[in-house]
Amino acid sequence: MYDEERNNQLGFKVKGVALVLLLGFIFITLLLGIRTVDAGEVGVVTRFGKVTGRTLEPGAHLVAPWIDGVLRYDTKKVIYETTTEEKQKGSQADFKDFPVDTNTKDGQRVDVYYTVRFSVDPTQAGWIAQNVGTQNALVEKIVKTESRIWARNVPRRFDAENLYTGAGSQEVQNEIFNALLPTFKSNGIVLDGVGIREIKFSDEYIGAIEQKQIQFVKVETEKNIADQAEFQKKARITTAEGQAQEQRLQRETISVELLQKMLIEKWDGHYPQYLITGGGADQFILPLPNK
Repeated sequence: MYDEERNNQLGFKVKGVALVLLLGFIFITLLLGIRTVDAGEVGVVTRFGKVTGRTLEPGAHLVAPWIDGVLRYDTKKVIYETTTEEKQKGSQADFKDFPVDTNTKDGQRVDVYYTVRFSVDPTQAGWIAQNVGTQNALVEKIVKTESRIWARNVPRRFDAENLYTGAGSQEVQNEIFNALLPTFKSNGIVLDGVGIREIKFSDEYIGAIEQKQIQFVKVETEKNIADQAEFQKKARITTAEGQAQEQRLQRETISVELLQKMLIEKWDGHYPQYLITGGGADQFILPLPNK
């Protein structure tokens, strides 16, 4: 009697544990069957790793638990950025990488720091899942690979000085964007923009450019000094010519009558007492008779 009661209690406990496990399994299964896609994302359902072709919009969805998975892709703007290891720590970019090293047309080594902003075309998410893979694979195989190729090749068509002054940076940026656009589109990526943040030259080249600028400023300064001296010289000549012209005009305007009048006004009433004739050794001084 006692053993039978004990067996009943034990059986009851086992059944209770089994029921709890069953309920837990059902609860977990229900949770696995509910998948949430966040705003700015699109989901692609896979079954045993195979793409089913079903796409999930933002919100809650029911999928087959245990056998279905969901690959998520960003339809909002995503940033791929190249920068130094130190600056990567503070960067807010979604994907970070190192700058591209390349050469200019005239052989100067440069590092290109750039940013690519893009998103996934939601209508192409199934194709991407089938042909490329996850979003990380999409960035690695398409965004990173293609952008680094063109960031290395395009600057090679430009002279170093053109890039150093910044005149060619916008053109480089536009060429990279135009080169990436068709490739991104064919792989289900919406290219929003490409930005060249910096084209960094070697310290030796920067030093050479600075010395060149110093020499240029020196030459321009000396030229300005010479031009100023020439201007002052011409000004003095012009002033002297003006004074000579003024004196000539004054002489031409003095008439004989004016001279006679000036002599009369200055005569003190006495006649000259001596007459000087000849010149040099033949010069004679003759007294004049008094009047």
